[in-house]
Amino acid sequence: MSLQDTLKSLILDVPGFPAPPVVFKDITPLLQDGGAFNALIEHWVERYKGEAVTQVVGIESRGFIFGAALAARMGVGLTLIRKPGKLPRETVSREYALEYGTDVLHIHKDALTPDDRVLIIDDVLATGGTAAAAIELVSASGATVVETTFLMELDFLGGLAKLGENAVYSVLHY
Repeated sequence: MSLQDTLKSLILDVPGFPAPPVVFKDITPLLQDGGAFNALIEHWVERYKGEAVTQVVGIESRGFIFGAALAARMGVGLTLIRKPGKLPRETVSREYALEYGTDVLHIHKDALTPDDRVLIIDDVLATGGTAAAAIELVSASGATVVETTFLMELDFLGGLAKLGENAVYSVLHY
């Protein structure tokens, strides 16, 4: 069985969560399977070998799970992008559109430098607003975004279009 088939077999559909008509993709069984979780992280390590990544940037909150494991395996730092009120020092923020309203993401103002080569990571690319805001935050620091990567992309939601010319890689597509 391919890595993609293995991962998909461990991601469960939960209809109506958090509300109908959403079908939530539950990744907790994948995280509980040590072999599959390790294989996923190794897949990313192999993909970014030779890219001289200096920081992995995890988007709150499931991006922290994958980002921490990947950064540790690659021997690079982990930078967090968080919701308002979660980071203790001076931050830079970006507001982004949601289906009904807006939200805001923050990064520490001094988290990245123009010398950094950054890999942004999150669990899912859906409508693209969160990822686009994260790319803007990293780019505003002067750092180079090597790629933005996701465990899964929900192709039918069209989020990739919001990310413009930025390099994007999704392990799984739905």
